[in-house]
Amino acid sequence: MMHHHLQASAETCHWGFFDAARKPSLMIDSGDRVTIDTLTGAPEVVPKAGFYVPPELADVHARAERFAGGAHILTGPVAIKGAKPGDVLEVRILDVKLRQDWGFNIIRPLAGTLQDDFHEMRLMHIPLDRERNIGRLPWGLELPLAPFFGIMGVAPPPAWGRITSIVPRAHGGNLDNKELVTGATLYLPVFVDGAMFSCGDGHGAQGDGEVCVTAIETALQGTFEFILRDDVRLSYPRAETPKHYITMGMDPDLDQCAVIALRDMIKLICERSNLSKEDAYTLCSLAADLHVTQTVNGSKGIHVMLEKSLLHAGSA
Repeated sequence: MMHHHLQASAETCHWGFFDAARKPSLMIDSGDRVTIDTLTGAPEVVPKAGFYVPPELADVHARAERFAGGAHILTGPVAIKGAKPGDVLEVRILDVKLRQDWGFNIIRPLAGTLQDDFHEMRLMHIPLDRERNIGRLPWGLELPLAPFFGIMGVAPPPAWGRITSIVPRAHGGNLDNKELVTGATLYLPVFVDGAMFSCGDGHGAQGDGEVCVTAIETALQGTFEFILRDDVRLSYPRAETPKHYITMGMDPDLDQCAVIALRDMIKLICERSNLSKEDAYTLCSLAADLHVTQTVNGSKGIHVMLEKSLLHAGSA
């Protein structure tokens, strides 16, 4: 096992898109660990003074490849040797740390869950205290932090071409799932040789829904262990925490999100137990929880959580 460090730079960052044609920034073996530095924010959201700004951010703004239809600065991709379409990439999230002492939150007119209610742009800078693990909001609230990457994903199918970073899809991407903190594991279907994993869109804290479009947006450093799985077949992302299995659904219609995520949870239960589909459906009704992941990314999200203790737990 090797431990690599992928730093953020104009060469290793891609701004606003996923694209199967992008060349890897790092090549690793299955089982290797990678510490990945990420950045956040366009020039207009960077504070003028009083906070630490990662020095490479200005160069990324000036030179990184950018797609006008997207929004997020992503670091990667990381290629895993031997990965091929049909495999699954197991992404173990070993650690997530703040890279700076501030985050930002934006309200934009005609965006968010309440698109017709707020007519003025508002940018808020939020001081972050890593030692105390809190963000200080302007009205005095000290909000506990739970950092995670809003975006973790592999390259999409080549036929999709260059796609926006905003909309989550089968390749993962802008999942905005606040359960994916340190200790969680994400499973992503592989669509291209190498898988090509990228991440970014760091969040210091977020509520389910992310209703005003942004969380506490901040730069993070993540350490991941990548395991190539050829013994699993997935068509959609799944995840797990130490206590829960998680399935996901993304669609412009929130009802369809629930259908997609619930069907996959029933499938997961049947894979991991001797229960029938009918019994699995009943178990979901009695014990699974449907959470609204986000309502602001074009395709909205529902994730279903089921306690592992309710099944005979095994590896994914």
